[in-house]
Amino acid sequence: MFGYIIRRSLYGFPILLGVNLLLFLLFFYVNTPDDMAETFLGEKHITQEQIDNWKQEHGYALPRFINTAESFPGVITQTIFWQKSMSLFAFRFGRSDQDNSDIGTEILRRIPYSLCITVPVFIFSMMLNLFVAMIVAFYRGTYVDTWVLILCVVMMSISALFYIIYGQMVFSILFKLVPVSGFDSKFPHYFKFLMLPILMGVISSFGGGVRYYRTIFLEEINKDYIRTARAKGLSEGVVLFKHALKNAMLPILTNVVVMIPFLIMGGLLTENFFGIPGLGSYMIDAISRQDFAVLRSMVFLGAFLYVISLVLVDISYTLVDPRIRIG
Repeated sequence: MFGYIIRRSLYGFPILLGVNLLLFLLFFYVNTPDDMAETFLGEKHITQEQIDNWKQEHGYALPRFINTAESFPGVITQTIFWQKSMSLFAFRFGRSDQDNSDIGTEILRRIPYSLCITVPVFIFSMMLNLFVAMIVAFYRGTYVDTWVLILCVVMMSISALFYIIYGQMVFSILFKLVPVSGFDSKFPHYFKFLMLPILMGVISSFGGGVRYYRTIFLEEINKDYIRTARAKGLSEGVVLFKHALKNAMLPILTNVVVMIPFLIMGGLLTENFFGIPGLGSYMIDAISRQDFAVLRSMVFLGAFLYVISLVLVDISYTLVDPRIRIG
């Protein structure tokens, strides 16, 4: 098992390296350090000396790949690529281009705020979607199945932004049950700020989640082992909730584990509209302020978490299905 984990982790390294190279090309060739300096200083009435000083302050004055003025290992380490891109593999994210704050510290500070939203949404959504999907599969081909599918398609067709704005209008402005936006980290005051974002997150994911799990259950109930269970005289409820659910865990686990990066990275729209100071709002702020250092760090962090989730998917397969063996 340990050797398999190491091997799968090494397979993910080329993916991260490719993401890193792509980010470097985008941020230092397509958008050069001079362009960054002009963005922050203002494109009018600035001198080359001011641009050079800004680049020196932020570490962008070094050569990009090879520093011929240095001896080994400085020829490699004293470059923008090594200090700004390769350092990400050691989780040294550097400092913000905007306010010079430590990016790593800011990420660690904001992760709990994102998890306060994403984890409850994930848990409640999965429980609700699985339960409704099994009920729909149980009543497949009936009016219950038809109307639930119509409802799912309608809900999937509506943007998540509509649920957020409509939820704020109804529950916050009209009935004044919860605040429109903001956050209070003191217990138990933060619950009133989390209730509406969590509710809107669960509602917006209902349509797609139910259809996805329904498809899984319908595929399982047509297999031979289900026919055998029915032939033994087991009720349809026992066949569906005991046998089909157990054997449908592989695709369900795939969906669950792959969601891990999105749990940590937070929701861009949700955190932005509800004023939650998590990683999603951090990303939105970096985009609006054109803070390229933060953007590079957040994209790399998302890629790293995605590779880790793929490894966890493979490991979870072997734990759920004993027929799968790790070579």
